[in-house]
Amino acid sequence: MPRFAGYRTPDPGGATGDAVRWWDANATDYYDEHGPTLGDDDLLWCPEGLTEAEVGLLGPLVGRRVLEVGAGAAQGSRWCAAHGAQVVATDLSAGMLAQGARLNATSASPAPLVQADARALPFPSDAFDVVFSAFGALPFVADAGGVHREVARVLRAGGRWVFSVTHPIRWAFPDDPSEHGLTAVRSYFDRTPYVETDDAGRLEYAEHHRTVSDHVRDVVGAGLVIDAMVEPEWPAGRNEVWGGWGPVRGALLPGTLIVAAHRPD
Repeated sequence: MPRFAGYRTPDPGGATGDAVRWWDANATDYYDEHGPTLGDDDLLWCPEGLTEAEVGLLGPLVGRRVLEVGAGAAQGSRWCAAHGAQVVATDLSAGMLAQGARLNATSASPAPLVQADARALPFPSDAFDVVFSAFGALPFVADAGGVHREVARVLRAGGRWVFSVTHPIRWAFPDDPSEHGLTAVRSYFDRTPYVETDDAGRLEYAEHHRTVSDHVRDVVGAGLVIDAMVEPEWPAGRNEVWGGWGPVRGALLPGTLIVAAHRPD
């Protein structure tokens, strides 16, 4: 079992491979635990329960070419396909895509699945009208700017890029959904990655922190224009706990940041 090993910068040459091995090994357990919340064919943006059907950040989908980055089991892609999009779902983890194939087998709107690194997408330039990612890829790579640049490349002029990530303020607080998670224990400005290791001390999992201004810089630096930033509130009556998210902290602190941008004409 992986264990928390503190905050340190992983070897850049191995970090991506380590993350893939972690997701491959944990894909089944992840969906056994979170599948009921994620559903089989819904686009859930965040643990607060906000769905694309409610917020409409992707815009009209009928006939649009849509790409999901860091798709996991591609629930969001199947939702887009059911709403008329020509969709492709990508993820670096074969284990996660295997879960997607399993769900595709019983879906009325299966999504094509492609194993791909978000920093080197295997698609031509100007290929998509919409690209999106719901908690996929960005937190797990050191070079988020590279992901945004690839998205900008494959988007057509005027195309939309929408992604959700853990709200940066959460980095300062323990990953605890109870009252114990309401006291800041780390600097918001400390960007040293969170890591977990195996029993031999080998890196198994890494997650990278970026401030709000880091996200803005990376998106704008890729030549994209930010249209909206959404910080969903925790809904009254929602009692589900997901990792560090839950109604206790959700009543006081934002848990998710959603950024909507477009490639200018």
